[in-house]
Amino acid sequence: MRKSKEMSWILRGALALTFALAAFAGTGAIAHDVTKDGLKIVHPWSRATPGGVEVGVGYLKIENKGAEADRLTGGTTPIAKMLQVHQMTMTDGVMKMRHLKDGLEIPAGKTVELKPGGNHLMLMGLKQPIVKGEPFKAVLHFEKAGDVEVTFKVEAIGAPSSSDDAMEDHQHDHGDH
Repeated sequence: MRKSKEMSWILRGALALTFALAAFAGTGAIAHDVTKDGLKIVHPWSRATPGGVEVGVGYLKIENKGAEADRLTGGTTPIAKMLQVHQMTMTDGVMKMRHLKDGLEIPAGKTVELKPGGNHLMLMGLKQPIVKGEPFKAVLHFEKAGDVEVTFKVEAIGAPSSSDDAMEDHQHDHGDH
């Protein structure tokens, strides 16, 4: 009888752990970084879009741990007609955006961040709205590393940065004390 009670508690504990892990995975807190040929794509994310909007954005960090520079030239995604690399700059108080036709260089040994207000990915000709909490896939094209499939986490409309970035910054703040 005693072994049966112990086994019951073990099974309940295992079941509780399984549910806890499933809930954690559903929050998007599981890492979605991708590494290929010395490039590490760190936390791709996007903002939700209202219905009827035909453009969306994508952000991420690219760490080039290789010995040679590479270049992000664009990409594809099933949710948009085009995925391009864009640059945003301020000139005389006017924000300007342009397509980087030759792509974006990722120097060897450096990290390049695509973020709000700077370089970013433009998803043009959206075929569907981008919905908070509903990740989407894309394939990024690199000159040397080739194609890299990534999954974008989707944050709220107007999110200033990814909640994962905010959590990471908060954790770093505690580590510095």
